[in-house]
Amino acid sequence: MTSTIDDDVQKSLFVNGHDLTLREVADVACGSLPLRLKVDPDAASRMADSHGLKLRLIDLGLPIYGVTTGFGDSSTRQISPEKTADLQRNLVVYHLNGTGPESTREVVRATLLIRANCLARGHSGIRPELAAHLLAMLENDVLPIIPERGSVGASGDLVPLCYVASAVIGVGTVRYQGRDVPAVEAYEDCGMEPFVLEAKEGLALINGTSFMSAFAVLAVEGAKEIAAVADLCTALGAQVMLGNQGHYDRFIHEQKPHPGQLCSAENISRLMRGSGLSHTQGEVLTSDPMPSGTGYYRLDHPVQDRYSLRCAPGVTGVLRDLLEWSEKWVSIEINSTNDNPLFDAGENVVRSGGNFYGGHIGQSMDGLKLAIANVADLLDRQLALIVDEKFNNGLPANLVRPVEPDDWQAGLHHGFKGMQIAASSLAAEALKLTMPASAFSRSTEAHNQDKVSMGTIAARDARTVLELTEQVAAIHLLALCQAVDFRGPDLLSPGSRPAYDLVREHVPFVHSDRRMDADIHAVVALIRSGALRKSCAVS
Repeated sequence: MTSTIDDDVQKSLFVNGHDLTLREVADVACGSLPLRLKVDPDAASRMADSHGLKLRLIDLGLPIYGVTTGFGDSSTRQISPEKTADLQRNLVVYHLNGTGPESTREVVRATLLIRANCLARGHSGIRPELAAHLLAMLENDVLPIIPERGSVGASGDLVPLCYVASAVIGVGTVRYQGRDVPAVEAYEDCGMEPFVLEAKEGLALINGTSFMSAFAVLAVEGAKEIAAVADLCTALGAQVMLGNQGHYDRFIHEQKPHPGQLCSAENISRLMRGSGLSHTQGEVLTSDPMPSGTGYYRLDHPVQDRYSLRCAPGVTGVLRDLLEWSEKWVSIEINSTNDNPLFDAGENVVRSGGNFYGGHIGQSMDGLKLAIANVADLLDRQLALIVDEKFNNGLPANLVRPVEPDDWQAGLHHGFKGMQIAASSLAAEALKLTMPASAFSRSTEAHNQDKVSMGTIAARDARTVLELTEQVAAIHLLALCQAVDFRGPDLLSPGSRPAYDLVREHVPFVHSDRRMDADIHAVVALIRSGALRKSCAVS
């Protein structure tokens, strides 16, 4: 996707089917960029060529799958050219059987952009105007209402994408500028018209992986924030626990040089540099010397921290490394032709295949959700240490301000006890969802679709695991900032202090028991926006 600046200084993105980035998808999905979305002229030319080939092949009376034949197991039934448009409309209507919650605005917007980009590669036999119509829907905020459930991930996302196709042709209800209205009413209001499908165009809209890819893009981009926040949490946790900075020394991690592990260790080490709370390896070894002539001596502090702190780069580093290949796979997917059949204008032939199969999305999201859930578990274990007076090296139990025994408030307040319970529940739910969806192929559609990817379910699971992990991280950050207040904010390292200050701009210290759900939401918003990562320049 290339960008230029228009005369009216509004940025335009030209969809070409080859270089759309995950970041661009996420920005368009969230509506954070003032964009005009256009089909690249070269892409339009490719689409016109394949469209012309399709028409010529139809005129020859050839049996072209999904164009002049039925679908799936019905592909042995050929129809006349005069019926091809009606076939496409019926295809859309009979798949409108989705269930479950409605997809979020971000997922729907990402789906429209990705589908337009995939069609822009120019091998689907469609008119360029169809891809342009999807982009115009985005610009005018005419969004299909898409139920999340119903796709097995091969023949692509048939059921969810049929709700896109239904909105394209003006059937049913859409969400127009925040209101649910009939699609035709939305089109009339914004100066558009329903699109009239011709041969293959309905199939081109629905026979692809764009819905699962939308979830995958947003999961990958969100997981990047979680990786950064996990390193920040570990740096703060090691400080409030009076821990050992030496666990993150580069020498250690160079001896096991996984790139993600090295990156996390460097982040944590940098964030802890200059701390008045944690200790260097040298300080740990010399701060509590064994008295001369003593045969046995109990140290005041262990020379090594518990695994949830010491091994954190080996947990978050896995997520970072998985993100590298997940992003590569998802990037290829959103810049691919993933419907069927495909029209090879260079060779003047139509080719049938299975590019709609969501195997790479399924496998990458199954792996990603496991790595994210492991980070949720890591942060929950760190939190459990920090609130427990048996392990937190002198912090008050449950991080509630201590009172004198004869104070009338003694015994009344429980601080972060409930927050730790909630975090443990969230982490458990995230871990439960790590069952690999891609392992649950089911034979469907009269055994034509006898091996399916379940990529959509895997991608939706990754989204849910990410949300749960964001909530665990938010609770942990709130507890960490509470612990910092007890230790003394001025003792924090310069690298991590900005994160503490940012949280405190939105959430106050917990002086006594009160509801904290709004606190969690506020910090989740800071995580999702990237503000916490940016505050400390975490890579």
